Amino acid sequence: MSFWAGLAAVGFGVLFNIPKKTILTVFLLGFLGGVTKFFLLNFEVNIILASLLASITIGLLSIRLAHVIHYPPVVFAIPPMIPMIPGFYAYQALIAIMKYALLESTNHVEQLVLISKIFYNGFTMLFILIALILGISLPMLLLRKSSVKEGALPK
Repeated sequence: MSFWAGLAAVGFGVLFNIPKKTILTVFLLGFLGGVTKFFLLNFEVNIILASLLASITIGLLSIRLAHVIHYPPVVFAIPPMIPMIPGFYAYQALIAIMKYALLESTNHVEQLVLISKIFYNGFTMLFILIALILGISLPMLLLRKSSVKEGALPK
């Protein structure tokens, strides 16, 4: 699974026209993000926490690699994050919304089950997205004082 996360990261990187020198690095970050997430999911860690820790890993490594390879951290951080976007939960929430909208039954139990699916999948998707955003932005905000040009990070 992690190999495919790295390959998807490269695909999105090529789509965003990243420099050719960074393709292998983007693959490795996508791979490591996938390894982190799936490793934690194997130990039954919540998907939200697993996504947060995987995105923090990508965020921290992209800052360090930006100093080594001399490209902005965003070049390394964004493509590996896109495959971690929770499309499954968004799809399930939308399917439940469609079923609820087309529901002709007045059965309250069936309505409550669909509403429950809408909220569960919708909020799971929302919290995973928030975790991805925090995981990628917090390392960049906290380590912003150091710049590639200043060479402020320890080697």
